Amino acid sequence: MDVFTPEKRSEVMSKVKGRDTRPEKAVRSLIHRMGLRFRKNVSSLPGSPDVVLPGCGMVVFVHGCFWHRHRGCAAGARVPKSNIRFWSRKFARNVARDARTRKELEGMGWRVVVVWECELKDMESLAARLAGKLEVSP
Repeated sequence: MDVFTPEKRSEVMSKVKGRDTRPEKAVRSLIHRMGLRFRKNVSSLPGSPDVVLPGCGMVVFVHGCFWHRHRGCAAGARVPKSNIRFWSRKFARNVARDARTRKELEGMGWRVVVVWECELKDMESLAARLAGKLEVSP
């Protein structure tokens, strides 16, 4: 059972941001400190990647563990207790869209990196992972 009325739930969900989220800003800040130039939310590319590094031929998506179903992550494994059918379908569509977007971008020659929200708990490890993908020093 939901703790909110349907009207209140709608209001709460309408405030969920789609871009310039705190995790996205943290990843962009990290990439900037690595000395890289990037563009953000490029709508001409499939999925409007959160970060586009044209010089590296790479795009970065910053995924919330809950919304994009990060396997093995406590937040990603949680399913709301009310309206389970709706949420199951919603999550399945998100995962399918992510896979389709990745395939399209890779078909265009882009390297795709996904940064999960839970990875931001260890920024040093994330910096090292990104540096390895980008072939730069962290």
